[in-house]
Amino acid sequence: MMERITESPAPTAGKLSDTMKAIRYYRYGSPDVLNIQDVDLPVVGDEDILIRVKAASVNPLDFHFMRGTPYAVRVSAGLSRPKANGLGTDMAGCVEAVGEKVTKFQSGDEVFGARGGTFAEYVSIHQDRAVLRKPANLTFEQAASVPIAAFTALQALRDKGRIQPGHKVLVNGAAGGVGTFAVQIARAYGAEVTGVCSTRNVEMVHSIGAHHVVDYTRDDIARIGLRYDLIVDMAGNHTMFEIRRLLTPKGVLVAVGGPVKGQWIAPFTGPIKLLALSLVVSQTLAPVLAKQSIDDLIVLREFIEAGKVTPVIDRTYPLSEVPDAIHYLEQGHARGKVVITV
Repeated sequence: MMERITESPAPTAGKLSDTMKAIRYYRYGSPDVLNIQDVDLPVVGDEDILIRVKAASVNPLDFHFMRGTPYAVRVSAGLSRPKANGLGTDMAGCVEAVGEKVTKFQSGDEVFGARGGTFAEYVSIHQDRAVLRKPANLTFEQAASVPIAAFTALQALRDKGRIQPGHKVLVNGAAGGVGTFAVQIARAYGAEVTGVCSTRNVEMVHSIGAHHVVDYTRDDIARIGLRYDLIVDMAGNHTMFEIRRLLTPKGVLVAVGGPVKGQWIAPFTGPIKLLALSLVVSQTLAPVLAKQSIDDLIVLREFIEAGKVTPVIDRTYPLSEVPDAIHYLEQGHARGKVVITV
């Protein structure tokens, strides 16, 4: 299990410590490779802001990079061992210090956004990257759960799915991190939304805006005989033939993640098949890989401030229990987001 290190007192106002607590790993493997350590405080450039992290959230990206699987991730992450030793991408916190040329933020601002290595007490980020002032109607925990999952849902629906008001949209995997955002964002765009989830999540998926909810333990969406303009599929639990039967002739299927089987090429055969088949059928079949975007973060903040999108949080863990949080997310049963409090 993780090495336990006693937390040091928080730096006093106006005086920063030279070190901080952060999650680090130096080899690929299970959550046992993660440790909480004292490391140097991030360097703050002239156009950077130093953020004291209040909360971060866990994404599938974290356990893929932790394990180094599928092996293709090692092309960028490091072939035999990780090049970057931190994990975490989402965060929310307070600006602790600013560089000499920073004009967009000041000390004390409450912010949220995305960058690497957010399982730490502090992060440094350029003022023009994916970071904004936190919506006042969200807690730090809620704000930290937004970026990667909500980027994925927004880009799947708007960019790949070309969602329009009145579209019939099916979200398969509606209770997960991306799914809970997809249901709400689709509703915000004026779509008629159907969510697919297990029995224990039916009420929750209704509560976040789904017009209809299918309990997959009782009903098979492949056999209900309805057609959809857009399907966002996180579950990947139906064949391509079954999914295509659920689409209108000009419908769009957007595949997000899904079960990973095999460590080499197997995880990529699904997207390859989608793109190839899309060339010879009237329907559009496409995978999505989310990109960090300040413009999209602005869109999401507007949805949030208007009350159209509210993050769903399943569990919170302290920084010292990041391995437990990642292990829980890997099981595939989280409802909404798993959050780290710092």
